[in-house]
Amino acid sequence: MSNERNSVHPLMVITTIFTILTFVAVMFLAVYVLVKISAFESVAQNLARTLRMAQRVQGERPQGPRPTPQGAEVEASIDDDPIKGNPNAPVTIIEFSDFQCPFCGRWARNTLPQIYDKYIKTGKVRVVFRDFPLNFHQYAKTAAMAAECANEQGKFWQMHDKLFQNQRDLSRENIERFASEIGLNMSKFKQCLDSNKYASEVEKDMRDGMSYGVRGTPSFIIGKTQKGSKIIKGTFIRGAQPYPAFEQVIEKYLR
Repeated sequence: MSNERNSVHPLMVITTIFTILTFVAVMFLAVYVLVKISAFESVAQNLARTLRMAQRVQGERPQGPRPTPQGAEVEASIDDDPIKGNPNAPVTIIEFSDFQCPFCGRWARNTLPQIYDKYIKTGKVRVVFRDFPLNFHQYAKTAAMAAECANEQGKFWQMHDKLFQNQRDLSRENIERFASEIGLNMSKFKQCLDSNKYASEVEKDMRDGMSYGVRGTPSFIIGKTQKGSKIIKGTFIRGAQPYPAFEQVIEKYLR
């Protein structure tokens, strides 16, 4: 009788082991499910954040006529905006740009110098810079007004180059540093920027750009200069296209 009381039936051992293994498997499965749910929630949150950002960007894009197709013929005004090159050059490039836009910066640093060497410094082409600061670029409008204030002192293109060379940090502090480095009268510059003197000018450029079908930056209109007129009838180029794309259109209007 004593041996029977102290012995353990094999079935009970198997049952106990099975119960323990089942418990471990359930716990493992529960942890696995929780990890998957957490990962799914993270993905869902990231997707929701991306969608909100896309909606925000879409909502802040200027409304108006449909975007002008690549290569379409467009009439546009040079307004009273800064000109690089011979004011009487036979071909005009109107550029709508944003100092915080990375594609604009790439064009200004890579393509514009090539156009300058072949066409601008030889008197064949002039470039007119018009502002199109996108609303979702935090510093773009301030940078645009800063360039206009520099233009007031005859140094638009020097500020233009500084802004594009340093477009990853266009804080007010840095913009003032750039102004000092190019030799602006800082008192006049700060007063100009603080007063938002050129806010309406920047906004006018944007309205004009929208009326021409500009929806992103950079955008260009290249055409033959009309003597005594601010209006250019030319070809629309969307985006930071490579130099050959500009060369082809310029040559067309030089013939």
